[in-house]
Amino acid sequence: METPGIDLAQATQALAALENETLENVLPASEIQNIASSEPDLQHYKVSIPPSAELKYDVQALRDGQMVYGSGKISWQSDGGNYTVDGEASILFFTLLNFKSTGVIDGSGVAPVIYSEKRFRRSATNTHFHRERNTISFSASTVTYPRKGGEQDRASIVWQLTGIGRGDGEKFKPGAEIDFFVAGVRDAAPWRVRVIGEEQIEIGSGKVAAWHVVRVPKPGSYDQKLDIWLAPQHEWYPVKLRFTETNGEYLDMLLSNLTILAAN
Repeated sequence: METPGIDLAQATQALAALENETLENVLPASEIQNIASSEPDLQHYKVSIPPSAELKYDVQALRDGQMVYGSGKISWQSDGGNYTVDGEASILFFTLLNFKSTGVIDGSGVAPVIYSEKRFRRSATNTHFHRERNTISFSASTVTYPRKGGEQDRASIVWQLTGIGRGDGEKFKPGAEIDFFVAGVRDAAPWRVRVIGEEQIEIGSGKVAAWHVVRVPKPGSYDQKLDIWLAPQHEWYPVKLRFTETNGEYLDMLLSNLTILAAN
């Protein structure tokens, strides 16, 4: 993919805007404490874990009125009992985001144990899913939540959706909704993922049919919108992701290369 040129000064200006507009908007600690409550009961889904793979992406982002371009990758590794998701997105010489989710595969599917995130010019954070004492805690806040099973982090949820697609594809019908409880950097909240429909997506290898699903924040929320496109003919891997802020700025990740490493 040939990308338009952008000079270093433009990129630095756009990246500086990222310091103040992260993909996860942060609530004051006092507000987080007020909303931390008992987690809702979660639905359980039929899940089939996909083969290990490395996915490379072309990245483009609209920030502070500037289009900036780069690359990203996500590595998915699973031996059927454990998993690791390791990913990053970069523009020019700068890494915008590093994230890693590790955990186990259990009766609920993908079950995170620890989620780590490092954003541009920000400190790394860890989110812990304590299986031994059934709590969820955060290095960036003092709030805790009960862990009942089926909870996800912001990386694992994509692969849980992949597993649901492989194991129970009938859940993917236009207008259908799939509910999760998702932990971020400082807090957690219910997520409702809506199925939009099947669409044709142009990726590095050509056109591919993909199911478009979207997480839409509640009205009045400052949280981001997340669109995901999952391709059944490619093991339901995410072939496109889009993170959209409330001000309309966004970051796109479009699959440029897929390498399946092993079958589970």
